Amino acid sequence: MRLLIIGTLGGQLTVASKIAMESGASVTFAETVDNGLKTLRSGKGADLIMIDVGLDITTLIERLQHERIHVPVVACGTQSDARAAVDAIRAGAKEYIPLPPDPDLIAAVLSAVAADQSDLIYRDEAMALVVKLAEQIAPSEASVLITGESGTGKEVLARHVHRKSQRANKTFVSINCAAIPDNLLESELFGHEKGAFTGAIARRVGKFEEADGGTLLLDEISEMDIRLQAKLLRALQERVIDRVGGTRPVPVNIRVIATSNRDLAEEVRAGRFREDLLYRLNVVNLKIPPLRERPADVLELAQHFVRKYAEINGVPARPIGADARRALTANPWPGNVRELENTMHRAVLLAQDEEISAAAILMPDGSPVRSGGGTAEQAAMTAEAVSRSMVGRTVADVEKQLILDTLEHCLGNRTHAAKILGISIRTLRNKLNLYAGEGTEIPSPGEPRAAAY
Repeated sequence: MRLLIIGTLGGQLTVASKIAMESGASVTFAETVDNGLKTLRSGKGADLIMIDVGLDITTLIERLQHERIHVPVVACGTQSDARAAVDAIRAGAKEYIPLPPDPDLIAAVLSAVAADQSDLIYRDEAMALVVKLAEQIAPSEASVLITGESGTGKEVLARHVHRKSQRANKTFVSINCAAIPDNLLESELFGHEKGAFTGAIARRVGKFEEADGGTLLLDEISEMDIRLQAKLLRALQERVIDRVGGTRPVPVNIRVIATSNRDLAEEVRAGRFREDLLYRLNVVNLKIPPLRERPADVLELAQHFVRKYAEINGVPARPIGADARRALTANPWPGNVRELENTMHRAVLLAQDEEISAAAILMPDGSPVRSGGGTAEQAAMTAEAVSRSMVGRTVADVEKQLILDTLEHCLGNRTHAAKILGISIRTLRNKLNLYAGEGTEIPSPGEPRAAAY
């Protein structure tokens, strides 16, 4: 996780940086927006920008867009900067972090942006075979294609390959090809020269050059436009890249790992993926089985996530009860490890007894987790039981109860509550302002709700 901090805020951003580094982030400082942009253009790169809310965030975000630099921005300021915080969000900042910094809040934001877990946790033999092959080929220079359903942990395995490689002490750079529009992806990968397009006011180094000497992960490469695939193929074959608007090739020394949740052979037959690029990438194929095919991993991962989120949220790491273990192993987990992680995060926050019971193993809407062997009749009975308690109540009333109950279990932490509810922090704040205007007491961070609504 690479963090760029722009501004000082009287030293409070330095304190925030120390918290970020304790969470495993590498931090770079820049005092002004211009200096921050120079850092990004130089090839140091960043996965997240934290900026003093008093600086010109609008200009920063506009410059990032014009120069085709794809990186999320988080504004930081004191509690009294409410107007500036609103303006920052309107300008395009993804989040606002009040200062002095709260360690749990910063850790949650970094975790949300990173969206990966560096530890490779497994016990099932099916996964062990994949890891064994990954470690066997890791010291080589061969390109690697990692395939599997969404949420199975493809990026986690890619990072593991990098750590076991001869490039482990060099940079690991990841780019999600599905998250960046086609017209921006070329510049993001290969960089651009000054004047290459409107807004290109200076040379910008792309991900290939950022990763020079290290590893470049092309996440969800199947989403890349086929016209850009030709340029990528040349970069892999000749180990040189052409910046957008450039006149001379730039040599690069990288190892490429690509991931896909699609069948690339089928994509080739459909004319959406180049066959020669597939051959170049697919020197070694690491195919991760879905979680439903590696049942021994379910409880191992669940226990890992309990420890992780108990520490992040400052709550006890309760053991998983027998009824909860049965519920976890019976669930087919269509969302794979990512779905299991979110479920255990909720369970850590919702559990109230000495152990995590099945009552805390819930879907985002509060319903019980699915059972792989359940019949249609059982599913209907479950749906009926969930809906029975809502009969006679308005949708707004049920939504209000869910939001306030979740916020209470999160001890007032807005960011954690919004993540569990699956809504933006802005939407949550708007709802809470509405409830407060109706006379409902809203818990402050660190406090439970004083009275029922």
